Amino acid sequence: MMFRVADLGLSEVGVREIEWAEKHMPVLMRIRSEFLREKPLSGVRVAAVLHVTKETAVLIKTLVGGGAEVWLAGSNPLSTQDSVAAALATEGVHVFAWRGQTPSEYYECISRVASSEPEIVIDDGADLHAYLHSERRDIGSRVWGGTEETTTGVNRLRSLEKSG
Repeated sequence: MMFRVADLGLSEVGVREIEWAEKHMPVLMRIRSEFLREKPLSGVRVAAVLHVTKETAVLIKTLVGGGAEVWLAGSNPLSTQDSVAAALATEGVHVFAWRGQTPSEYYECISRVASSEPEIVIDDGADLHAYLHSERRDIGSRVWGGTEETTTGVNRLRSLEKSG
């Protein structure tokens, strides 16, 4: 497993934070229990660039429960909860996120996540989508599903589409 987080020693705190979020996200937990039984994402690589928070961790753990191999980078260098990133790393997620990344580190993390050659992309702001379409077209052609969380990101994707 590959990861880069601020401090793996924060994982116990992160586990407790994620457990709190799980108690407050019953719909996703129900989906997770189905995913654990059915494994609909078995063998699928998911690359995600999202805010690394306890709530996002519930989604990521649900994808892993469904059989996915998940690679995660933070979508904002200031929003990452280091304890959550550490907890996810100890649970088998390839996490490249820590609070206070430099711009260079931020884009290096996106590159690391893209190098997983994902089939599914989950993005917030379209930085991963844009990277795949501009820098790694060889990888982008393997993607068969993707999401974008923000209107700004959707507008970026539309602009990419128009430019070819």
